[in-house]
Amino acid sequence: MGDVFKALADPTRRALLDELQERDDQTLFELCTRLLHRGFSSSRQAVSQHLDVLEQAGLVRRRREGRYTFHSLDTSPLKAITDRWRTGP
Repeated sequence: MGDVFKALADPTRRALLDELQERDDQTLFELCTRLLHRGFSSSRQAVSQHLDVLEQAGLVRRRREGRYTFHSLDTSPLKAITDRWRTGP
């Protein structure tokens, strides 16, 4: 769970997750372009490293299709966090 909190601590990574929530299955190029429109000026290499952290935390999945890699949001680690503190019958 610590990886999830570490991944969410960075504003660029949160912006990437916001972009994937708005539109799933995006390439690195698409995500870089969309981040620029949000005012983030990260290089492709930096965005790729942020996506690696998000993938290690289980928040992003990658899927290769031909020569393209598509990134998708996976919210299941967040559900595990909320389930941990949920009380009820």
